[in-house]
Amino acid sequence: MKSTIYVIGGDLRQITVADLLKKEGFDVYSVGLSENNFDLCCLRNADYIVLPIPVSYDNVYINAPLSKMRISVSEVLDSISENCFVFGACISDEISSELVHRKIAFADYYKREELIIKNAIPTAEGAIEIALSEMPVTLFESRVLITGYGRVGKVLAERMAALGADVTVSARKCSDFAWINERGFRAIHTNELIESVDKFDLIVNTIPAVVLTEEVLEKVSGDTLVIDLASKPGGVDFNTAKRLGKNVIWALSIPGKSAPITSGRIIKETIMNILAETGV
Repeated sequence: MKSTIYVIGGDLRQITVADLLKKEGFDVYSVGLSENNFDLCCLRNADYIVLPIPVSYDNVYINAPLSKMRISVSEVLDSISENCFVFGACISDEISSELVHRKIAFADYYKREELIIKNAIPTAEGAIEIALSEMPVTLFESRVLITGYGRVGKVLAERMAALGADVTVSARKCSDFAWINERGFRAIHTNELIESVDKFDLIVNTIPAVVLTEEVLEKVSGDTLVIDLASKPGGVDFNTAKRLGKNVIWALSIPGKSAPITSGRIIKETIMNILAETGV
């Protein structure tokens, strides 16, 4: 008998996930991916639940921007059986604790290395798309600062350099400095941004902690575009940036906007990997 999967909430990525899981032979149903009404009682029949990226912004409602109805986290959990396996991304400690309390098995697919690495590509390409549309100059010969040399920072630096940008990367680890230099980029310490941040045409932050503080932002040129790719709370003091009139774009969930089909395929592949490894 086919397993039944309910894909609940999310954006265009989750629509792709639902379509691809159907092709894998599952019975797939969508909830909160359109303006259609729905009844959560049907979730009792689910063998698996797939929740979005992130599952929730407030721990109260499922992240479901395509739905005209709010979907309560507690109502979803009340509606599924103990035998149901839940997939979600960026699952908060609060929701994780509730799942454990209810003895519901779950996996956070956003913690999977294969997803994070593959997801860095549409994130980097989306950031470049924003830069190209918002900057009054070409990326070619532009002075670009990328804060952070994690997965997204690595991919972004390579692609910016390929477009002819003069790339500088900030980091804290000695190993990162070695790799940054090996790749031919300039390197600065993240703690020393204030000393050189005024030199750049574009700053792209990838660090999920506030590194572009008031003191740093005061040194940023008024012509500089700042793109923050970090998840909440972000890497920019947004209140100060607004007060100072800095050109800042907080680009959340870029893969879901710039490449939802690719991102959805990555999510589906990750879910299939988890199923194969755990045998659930």
